[in-house]
Amino acid sequence: MRHPLRRLSSVLILTALVLSLGTACGLGSEAGLVIYSGRNEGLVKPLLEKLEKSLGTDVEVRYGSSAELAAQILEEGAKSKADLFLSQDAGALGALAKEGRLERLPQPSLDKVPAKFRGSAGDWVGLSGRVRVLAYHPGQVAKAPDTVRDLVKPEWRGKVGYAPTNASFQAFVTGMRVLDGDEATRNWLKGMKANGVKAYDNNIAVLDAVNSGQISIGLINHYYWYEKVAEKGEGGVTAKLHYLPGGDPGALINVAGVGMLKGGEHRATALKAVDYLLSKEAQTYFSDETKEYPMAIGVAGTVPGLPPLDSLKAPEIDLGKLDSLQQTLTMLREAGMV
Repeated sequence: MRHPLRRLSSVLILTALVLSLGTACGLGSEAGLVIYSGRNEGLVKPLLEKLEKSLGTDVEVRYGSSAELAAQILEEGAKSKADLFLSQDAGALGALAKEGRLERLPQPSLDKVPAKFRGSAGDWVGLSGRVRVLAYHPGQVAKAPDTVRDLVKPEWRGKVGYAPTNASFQAFVTGMRVLDGDEATRNWLKGMKANGVKAYDNNIAVLDAVNSGQISIGLINHYYWYEKVAEKGEGGVTAKLHYLPGGDPGALINVAGVGMLKGGEHRATALKAVDYLLSKEAQTYFSDETKEYPMAIGVAGTVPGLPPLDSLKAPEIDLGKLDSLQQTLTMLREAGMV
């Protein structure tokens, strides 16, 4: 089986030869750490280079989607060379936890993150958080609804946009299934379809459509708006954000996180890596680069105007239960939403 791992530093001709041959056997044996990363290479490579320097050892990284890499780890089983799994969302970590592939982390590491943003079994921790919000056009919306459940009402016909293939949208739907049940979620999706909801390729396109007045409301993650403001200034962004109250499913706070694989060859180094990723340096990197919330207790965000995390009224949900992605995709297809 081929495993094209990317090295973060150019050392050891022998290792480079093994990589060029694409053989899985022996990969990771010379490295100090092997990471499977579901976070985008362009985003996290600079941070992982800092991690490599902090550890004083080589780091090998394999990039892919979180769902694909989680499935790969399950397929590889005990033969996997991965030491750490860096996931874009909690659902993929929950899937590995359910199958017993993650090792419990030391309590001092767990205590760095609020309990609701880590695995219930203590086998993964959140690193950065994102909030589902409604972006709305203030010239078209006098008052944004306080629940996504109201978006099926006739007053919003043809005025709402979403990104069906976006992982965060799918995680939100999964969260609604956990909170409201499958039948209610299915009916909501069918209602949205019947109400003329408009599909876009990604969250950026949804936000652009709100800014231009093409639609009145968009379902997005908070950080897309803050990235746009950082680029153009608040005066250059027409859309406003509405943070939904009352624990609404549309106010889900999801996290990117990290878990340590059972049977990894470099356990001690992996534990050091987890603690580095929860350090002020790494947490501030996520805030600076992605406008996400730091998950480590005591680390303040750097995004101007971003509401404090503890001021948000997110739904109470075990994020590890966002692992049933396939059922969500099936439901979205049946409702004609993808």
